Amino acid sequence: MRTVVLTMKASVIEMFLVLLVTGVHSNKETAKKIKRPKFTVPQINCDVKAGKIINPEFIVKCPAGCQDPKYHVYGTDVYASYSSVCGAAVHSGVLDNSGGKILVRKVAGQSGYKGSYSNGVQSLSLPRWRESFIVLESKPKKGVTYPSALTYSSSKSPAAQAGETTKAYQRPPIPGTTAQPITLMQLLAVTGAVATPTTLPRPFPSAASTTSIPRPRPVGHRSHDMDLLSTATYTSSQNRPGADPGIQRQAPSGAAFQKPVGADVSLGLVPKEELSTQSLEPVSLGDPNCKIDLSFLIDGSTSIGKRRFRIQKQLLAAVAQALDIGPAGPLMGVVQYGDSPATHFNLKTHMNSRDLKTAIEKITQRGGLSNVGRAISFVTKNFFSKANGNRSSAPNVVVVMVDGWPTDKVEEASRLARESGINIFFITIEGAAENEKQYVVEPNFANKAVCRTNGFYSLHVQSWFGLHKTLQPLVKRVCDTDRLACSKTCLNSADIGFVIDGSSSVGTGNFRTVLQFVTNLTKEFEISDTDTRIGAVQYTYEQRLEFGFDKYSSKPDILNAIKRVGYWSGGTSTGAAINFALEQLFKKSKPNKRKLMILITDGRSYDDVRIPAMAAHLKGVITYAIGVAWAAQEELEVIATHPARDHSFFVDEFDNLYQYVPRIIQNICTEFNSQPRN
Repeated sequence: MRTVVLTMKASVIEMFLVLLVTGVHSNKETAKKIKRPKFTVPQINCDVKAGKIINPEFIVKCPAGCQDPKYHVYGTDVYASYSSVCGAAVHSGVLDNSGGKILVRKVAGQSGYKGSYSNGVQSLSLPRWRESFIVLESKPKKGVTYPSALTYSSSKSPAAQAGETTKAYQRPPIPGTTAQPITLMQLLAVTGAVATPTTLPRPFPSAASTTSIPRPRPVGHRSHDMDLLSTATYTSSQNRPGADPGIQRQAPSGAAFQKPVGADVSLGLVPKEELSTQSLEPVSLGDPNCKIDLSFLIDGSTSIGKRRFRIQKQLLAAVAQALDIGPAGPLMGVVQYGDSPATHFNLKTHMNSRDLKTAIEKITQRGGLSNVGRAISFVTKNFFSKANGNRSSAPNVVVVMVDGWPTDKVEEASRLARESGINIFFITIEGAAENEKQYVVEPNFANKAVCRTNGFYSLHVQSWFGLHKTLQPLVKRVCDTDRLACSKTCLNSADIGFVIDGSSSVGTGNFRTVLQFVTNLTKEFEISDTDTRIGAVQYTYEQRLEFGFDKYSSKPDILNAIKRVGYWSGGTSTGAAINFALEQLFKKSKPNKRKLMILITDGRSYDDVRIPAMAAHLKGVITYAIGVAWAAQEELEVIATHPARDHSFFVDEFDNLYQYVPRIIQNICTEFNSQPRN
């Protein structure tokens, strides 16, 4: 019996061992199958852009027909991630138009991409992009597992994407334990602590791969992000809520954000390096709500010193960042003054904030005196030109920075600048002490220079260390184009002289109607001593100056003066009246002002009008001739500036004069807008 039992036990043990060995073998086979899964190459369409795919390196299969020009490609050899993946593959020669498999590897963004024609594909140029890729033949590297399914960026808004990437990741629970949520940032802090079945390869190293890549901004969005790696740049309160504006310290040399090796896209997580590149829009074209042409006049005098000069550059860099520079928004150039001014770069040199900030950092101090007046004259004559990138549709703005006080006078130079349509702002730092005021060449120089003395155009700080406080108010003011009073437009840049027929044939009632017509025209213009100015002459056989251009400097005063003009009565000597207006009105017109004569008459002139009219044309006076009732049409056409159809008008009754106000204003503005801005 014992023998039987022992035999049975031995059999059971033997069977158990066989089963155990079989199970181990089966597990080994299963493990082999798990370690070596069959790789399936994902397929994509021709219109898929590399930036839509989060994976840093992947193999894909492209369909046929990706040579079509509707699939845009940017760059040559190295392509911007805004390009079609398959279109770039055809352009590079790795594929032909029949399609096939390719290997794509993400690399760092480039400062520029040059377009070219290759393999039937015309690639385009792009000034800058935050991420690039290269296309290789589909030969997998040893030890690298490529994804069978690609991870695409969400089509949701950037804000929604950011919210998703910071959700807690729930680790699969182990029986008998409570699962603890692990946040994305906690996971990224662990580099290789937990092994995952598939680890993504690091991006292909390049010369630019150790630098931070800029976050592309949507078109028209004004960015206030500061460059973390710039030397001591300003930070506005918009960047850090609740924080005081201050100076950031420079990042340690060679510091860069590195992607953890263990970050696994298969977990539904976006690697940290990718969080800053969610937007797939092209680089910003600038803020269209702040379309200005801006020149900074910076103080490079010896007295300012190197430390203060550096603080001055920091403000410039912060302004460049806050303005969101671009061809559809603000453009900015820099002129440094000392003994004499010099342009560092003009409006079209740098077309984005990052390049502009880099250029500002390289500016070196010139030294010398503080000749601000000379610098303003230089900018007025040379800076705002078409060759330097000036745009006729954008207001001209100059921001002058002065340490202490200028060593020359600024009033006259500033007046000419304002009359050229340049909006002058002054930032003054550390004014003269009581015992230094005797050395100030021109007391109260800032108020004599700016467009208005209401405080809008001038900012003063007591110390250089408070200069950063001017950033936000300065940016807000220069972008408030509705308040840039010195900008030249068709309504604020002229000296307008009304020449009014007061002959007996007009009559008292009709004369009041003519004055109402003059009033209606005047109301359309912006009136001030630096904007449009109004003068008036009444004539019969004789002439009388009712008021000159410098008599009144506000619209209410001008309108009241027009009402007070008394009816004279007499003959009609229009030729003599034109000569009188040229001598008494337009001879005193300001430089750089458009000279407009608006003549209203109701009859044929007793004297010759041809020679006086020609004299007016030769002196640059644009003449509009308005005839009523018995006025001679041929005389109106002789008086009017060419082409006569745009400058002469005839109405059959005085009561219909008002109907021509909109047309006259429209013609004045159309003619103005067709001329050079400055």
